[in-house]
Amino acid sequence: MNSEYKADFGKFKLTAGKFYGDPVRDKGPDICGSETKKVHVILNYKNKPHPIKKPIRCKVDGYTHLYTLIIRPDQTYEVKIDNEMVESGNLEDDLDFLPPRKINDPTVRKPTDWDDRIQIDDPNDIKPEDWDEPEYIMDTSAEKPEDWDDAVNGEWHYPMGEWKPRQIDNPNYRGVWPHPQIDNPNYSPDFSIYSYENISVIGLDIWQVRAGTIFDNFLITDDEVYAEDFGDETWGETKGPEKEMNIKQTEEEQERERLTEEKYFEQRFKKKLERKKESGKDRAVRNTIKKEEF
Repeated sequence: MNSEYKADFGKFKLTAGKFYGDPVRDKGPDICGSETKKVHVILNYKNKPHPIKKPIRCKVDGYTHLYTLIIRPDQTYEVKIDNEMVESGNLEDDLDFLPPRKINDPTVRKPTDWDDRIQIDDPNDIKPEDWDEPEYIMDTSAEKPEDWDDAVNGEWHYPMGEWKPRQIDNPNYRGVWPHPQIDNPNYSPDFSIYSYENISVIGLDIWQVRAGTIFDNFLITDDEVYAEDFGDETWGETKGPEKEMNIKQTEEEQERERLTEEKYFEQRFKKKLERKKESGKDRAVRNTIKKEEF
């Protein structure tokens, strides 16, 4: 797949025949601005979509890239970009197909004397009763922002706040209370999560602000080695020439821009010269008229 724009969303769906409301598998990059550059992997289980919980970053450089999703009978998966593994794991662990194996024991509560405060007020830091001070004091721990402009924002002053005792480490801190776990009675393993029958249709789901996203060379197979070889024989053979072509096109575009700029200034110079000539003729005519009148 190739996309060079800042707001594109492209997925391909593998289904048994219906494009909408029944996607079996969704996979593809989602690009929006500088923040969103992720690969979606969404599997359907019992008529509900389940996205992968791990973040997978897609490549955004204007070149074509090869995306591969592998699902194995041992309930594991692998995501590859350009025939290199970028993420892998267990389907049950990384997608919420099933209820969790363990849950918090509902019969157990955190002890009332369990102290999980990391820091506490210093009991020895007490404001004197006769201390004469305004309601608010300067927060000397604050720092002047790096982008503060005195000429625009005025002179920077420490923010004012109420007096508070300093903080110290809590000597009674016991850490986060570990809630005891029990087996989830609603959990039941399913060893057929990986299996999808009758994959017969490929659908494209694309949202983009400008044309330019390209899909090509789809392959559905149960042979991982063949899939990798197929990628090397297709994308692998064209990635080099594609970059060379891009460099050549960039150089040609730069040359066109240079020639256009030269032509622009050349035309401006010619017009300026023509104006000077016309101005010279006008002066000559005026001088001739003055002489005749004289």
